Amino acid sequence: MEGTLVMLHGMTGNANKMLPLAKKIVPEGWKIFCPEAIIPHPTRGGYAWWLRDEFNDPSGPLNPLNERAMKQANESVTRVIQELPEGPLIVGGFSQGGAIASMMLERSIQDRIIGLVLIATKTVNPEGLEYAVSKIWPRPIIWMHGEKDHLVPISVGKQHKNIFNDVSWPITEFKHHKGHMIDISKIDELIQAIQLMV
Repeated sequence: MEGTLVMLHGMTGNANKMLPLAKKIVPEGWKIFCPEAIIPHPTRGGYAWWLRDEFNDPSGPLNPLNERAMKQANESVTRVIQELPEGPLIVGGFSQGGAIASMMLERSIQDRIIGLVLIATKTVNPEGLEYAVSKIWPRPIIWMHGEKDHLVPISVGKQHKNIFNDVSWPITEFKHHKGHMIDISKIDELIQAIQLMV
């Protein structure tokens, strides 16, 4: 089988920051597509798939998105889907990018998604995701999260993972002792797990 590995960057990132990881983990014979968000981050540079009001919402990822941020997230999902190449897809991302990737399961594009790679991320629409995964065929999930993640606490990441776990989707877990990051020491195992998806 041939298809496309779609990897989405996190907040303040861009497509070029995600490309090196995508090149390392792409299954043999597959293409790579790293979309780029279009909302500029107002203070830290790079781009975001949505923005929350950091001054009035200091709790950050622990709170649900407000109406404006949720609208931005949904618009980001729509735009990414419109840019996707044809054929089978493995979709994934880091932080915000992983949240956008899992939201794709709530859209008709889910028919073409054969696996997900969710790194240091959460769900921003738990009810929508729960409903979606209960109605579609299970596909493999790769889940990576750091125990010392201060931006997206591991407890929040586990809530995301458990949505898939509760409906018996196969999950390959990579838990590490670091923070909000991709654990490079697990890259070889990550590559093997992704290769098994195809």
